[in-house]
Amino acid sequence: MKLCPYCGHKNLEGVLFCEECGDNLSDALDSTLPTRRFEDALSEFSAKATWGSASVGQIRSVVIHFRNTDNPLVVELAERIVFGRADTSSTRQPDVDLTPYGALEKGVSRIHAAIERSDDVLTLVDVGSSNGTNLNGQRLAPDQPRVLRDGDEIHFGKLIAHFYFR
Repeated sequence: MKLCPYCGHKNLEGVLFCEECGDNLSDALDSTLPTRRFEDALSEFSAKATWGSASVGQIRSVVIHFRNTDNPLVVELAERIVFGRADTSSTRQPDVDLTPYGALEKGVSRIHAAIERSDDVLTLVDVGSSNGTNLNGQRLAPDQPRVLRDGDEIHFGKLIAHFYFR
């Protein structure tokens, strides 16, 4: 197994890009894992396999990995979380300021998108941003919610992020 240095995902040997986050593994240091019993590996995987799931269950936060940054952002879930970039001259401020991740240079609007929690599901909504929001490569129509799943890739303008339920 080859461990991704970006997200920690265990990838099969010979894989050039991480199956979870897409990071280039050809430059990664040798991080081969020791062999384990199949039953042990299977039970560990079954206990925490959420990738692709739309159900958040009792999850209280999401982990956001921004491309080309080392520090993931942990965001506590609320009924509505607004993403954008802070601007002292504006009366409306986002709940999550993306400025430290190059938001201005990458076309993130002051009030760009929102994640809304309804029961057991998170949805992503573009709230009328200038440069658009994409979910897994598909552009969102403004004010049209789309279900957010564990491991999804979101583009806030040109700022790329991966969301994980934790």
